[in-house]
Amino acid sequence: YAMDAGVGCFVVDNLEELFAVNREASLRGMRQKILIRVTPGIDPHTYEAVNTGTSECKFGFSLETGLADEAVRNAASAPNTDLAGLHCHIGSMVFEEDVFERTAELMIAFAKRCEEKYGVKTRELDLGGGIGTRYTEADGHVSVPEKIASIGRALKNACRKYGISEPKCFLEPGRSIVADAGMTVYTVGSVKRIPGYRTYVAVDGGMTDNPRYALYGSRYTCLAPEKMSEPAEMFCTLAGKCCESGDIICQDIFLPESIRRGDYVAVCTTGAYNYSMASNYNRFGRPPVVMLDGGRADVVVRRESLEDLIRLDIAE
Repeated sequence: YAMDAGVGCFVVDNLEELFAVNREASLRGMRQKILIRVTPGIDPHTYEAVNTGTSECKFGFSLETGLADEAVRNAASAPNTDLAGLHCHIGSMVFEEDVFERTAELMIAFAKRCEEKYGVKTRELDLGGGIGTRYTEADGHVSVPEKIASIGRALKNACRKYGISEPKCFLEPGRSIVADAGMTVYTVGSVKRIPGYRTYVAVDGGMTDNPRYALYGSRYTCLAPEKMSEPAEMFCTLAGKCCESGDIICQDIFLPESIRRGDYVAVCTTGAYNYSMASNYNRFGRPPVVMLDGGRADVVVRRESLEDLIRLDIAE
């Protein structure tokens, strides 16, 4: 379908994909442009669930094991693929100072090997994304323009060091430029105090619209927008309404003591993943998406209705 639609480039993750792309391109009498996804073997020290740069992860061809060499060798000899270059992605929420620069050095070194051993010139190099986003005050801060400049310098230096032409370079900043653009606003349904243990503030959402805590314990900044003048001194957990003990939006936060049913709680920095990761788990409908601009509010994705939830059910 992608070939028929004119997709310009495939990032190939394994040999079965490579053979499938070559076969489908052959059936259409064309050469399909591809990049080989390389796993550089770098640990970016992020959440384990979003660590994609180490050799044992499920993504890409490992440099360490020789699979990357095997992939390039096969791609170079595949008659219906055009091997334009290399792709990698080391993980998400990366704050370590020189991780991307070290990755660039490794990838350029591998590009040199591809040129010498397989006669493959790396015209394009995609270093992926993963620049960290500041969800809480404890998180670091990464300047995207400064980081891009630093990566660019590392690439130029590596190309000079290994004596190869500079490839066209791509980055995928993703979350780091859109996360701050959004927040999720919930309505409190109840406040449950368990003396000596924990206080739960339950809201009209949960892991259906934000599964990130359930997946890897992500943290957020949470605010009570109608009570910003009150001190936030109630230690609590923001919980969802699903039938899972792990249905938590954020644990160990502070909200005003007066928070009660009907109040709003805003979870900041959700512009990157809430909508794309939302589901109908537990048969709950997804919330609307509202765009704010210059004091105007426009619904750009409507709230799902009960009719939406049963639309695909087939009646006998």
